[in-house]
Amino acid sequence: MGIKERKEKHKEDLRQRILDAAKELFLKDGYEATSIRKIAEKIEFSPTTIYLYYKDKADIMYALHQEGFKLLGSQFGVLQHVSEPFERLKAMGRVYMSFALNNPDFYELMFIMKEPIEFVKAHCHDEEWEEGEQAFTALIMTVDQCKAAGYFTSFDTTTFALNVWSLMHGLCSLKLQGHLDHMATTKAHILEEGDWLEKTFEGFIAMLNSLK
Repeated sequence: MGIKERKEKHKEDLRQRILDAAKELFLKDGYEATSIRKIAEKIEFSPTTIYLYYKDKADIMYALHQEGFKLLGSQFGVLQHVSEPFERLKAMGRVYMSFALNNPDFYELMFIMKEPIEFVKAHCHDEEWEEGEQAFTALIMTVDQCKAAGYFTSFDTTTFALNVWSLMHGLCSLKLQGHLDHMATTKAHILEEGDWLEKTFEGFIAMLNSLK
């Protein structure tokens, strides 16, 4: 590795350290309580160094938002080989659920905290938020293909896609915030034993099947 390559690697490593530290602080202390100075202290660099990479903490939050959507998009991407659209739609639900459970920090930044999407609305045109647009576009296209195959024909594509996303988001949020497990524990006398995330997801799929 030459000098130029080593310098580039150092820059990328430092950029990632900044993002990792910021993500931890945003989730632990909240966006408003997190400052560039606190991020700098965590990685043991000066605030000036961070400003060489990001103009402010909103820029850092947006970079984390992009990183999360790239990860989600790459996981959705592997489903393109599933030719039957209804099967792909079900698989997208499982991928979304798996992403949320395996990346709860990113999930909160992407879909729970309001600051990242406020930055997007204030500063980004559609082409500047490609990662986020691609994720929802994949869902829209899959619903459209389902309709072409005879599914959900009485529903508007965008509205139906939003409903699917809303239901999956609600399920994932209930699980991540502990509400789903609390319900299963406190209502054990009326609920059957088992994985209630899986049971609820299966109920969601059964509902989709009934709308075919």
